[in-house]
Amino acid sequence: MTELPPRRRSVRKSHTFDDAALDYIRHAAWSGLYRIRGYGAKRALPTFDDLLMKGASMSRYPLEGYRERCDTDVVLGSRHASKPIRLKIPVTIAGMSFGALSANAKEALGRGATEAGTSTTTGDGGMTPEERGHSKTLVYQYLPSRYGMNPDDLRRADAIEIVVGQGAKPGGGGMLLGQKITERVAQMRTLPEGIDQRSACRHPDWTGPDDLAIKILELREITGWEKPIYVKCGAARPYYDTALSVKAGADVVVIDGMQGGTAATQDVFIEHVGLPTLVALKEAVQALKDLGMHRKVQLVIGGGIRTGADVAKALAMGADAVSIGTAALIALGDQDPHWEEDYRRLGTTAGAFEDYQDGTDPAGITTQDPTLAARLDPVKAGHRLANYLRVLTLEAQTIARACGKSHLHNLEPEDMVALTVEAAAMSGIPLAGTDWVPGRG
Repeated sequence: MTELPPRRRSVRKSHTFDDAALDYIRHAAWSGLYRIRGYGAKRALPTFDDLLMKGASMSRYPLEGYRERCDTDVVLGSRHASKPIRLKIPVTIAGMSFGALSANAKEALGRGATEAGTSTTTGDGGMTPEERGHSKTLVYQYLPSRYGMNPDDLRRADAIEIVVGQGAKPGGGGMLLGQKITERVAQMRTLPEGIDQRSACRHPDWTGPDDLAIKILELREITGWEKPIYVKCGAARPYYDTALSVKAGADVVVIDGMQGGTAATQDVFIEHVGLPTLVALKEAVQALKDLGMHRKVQLVIGGGIRTGADVAKALAMGADAVSIGTAALIALGDQDPHWEEDYRRLGTTAGAFEDYQDGTDPAGITTQDPTLAARLDPVKAGHRLANYLRVLTLEAQTIARACGKSHLHNLEPEDMVALTVEAAAMSGIPLAGTDWVPGRG
């Protein structure tokens, strides 16, 4: 009788306890430490890719190529400020601090934004001479930590952004580990050199929106009512946060979806707290419309903006402008395969490097190591950023012309359809081939 071979068992890994979950459990068990990182949420979320633009044909006529104008300018802060910001393009650079970024990186952001005709933002930790000197339009972030804050810099800025929260960590403060707190960073922030720092998660001098109104008035008086006042919130309760910001007197509301990824914070925060950018944008626009303030108070949306199509779709949903952070760093040279050998020595690869908090960035961007920082040429990096911003704008114009629009702000929800039920529900855009929006009616 022929002997049967041994029966092989089917081997299948668990969907719940996948490799990432196993690695997390082992790291927690061996170290007793929670994980800190940057680079934003890595889980799959509905994005602007889940929306399509309809274009025009018979019922609407497209504009003719480059022969018919499609304007891109935007004015931010015209509600109360005597000197609102006037930008050539509706793509702005989000706040990223000196400390988190090198001085060369901050200079490069200023150079690139200026060349492209837009604004950049200081971030936590104060204003550097490099940044102010190379930024035609600079927004000064006023954060709960108050690091580096002084009235003179408020007056030197072109706008002030009161930060209530960020997309990567709504409800939480940022982290800057000791290895990035050099003598210069420590002096600017009035901190001990080389000691880990965690920023406050809420402002020390208010407990709610009534106090925010007082703070906005105080900042207006300090700056002679010249500067636009922004209020920035992470996407937690965007409808109410937008409404309360408007009622407190904000000129501009900035909402940051959970795909925003330039902050270093706990991994559990990045992946499990906040709302996707699509739903945050829909709710913020609805709040402005319900208050009769849409386009009167400007809305800037951030969190995962990558392409000109993203820009066009965000504006079609009702935003006045977008902000970019991670994409701007990549344009400067972050995650560049040119440094692949260095990334591999760190146990990672270009496109997956997430340990911004360690200060070991081979590209010289998210570091305070003088040798690494010297790798970034701020002039060349700034020009790369400007090129990228121009491409985003041209792509958005191409889509707007195809929809028959003579200005990017003329794009509207009717120009779009959603590809998935999830995206339709989050964005309020009907599912393709129907007039159905899940949850409506």
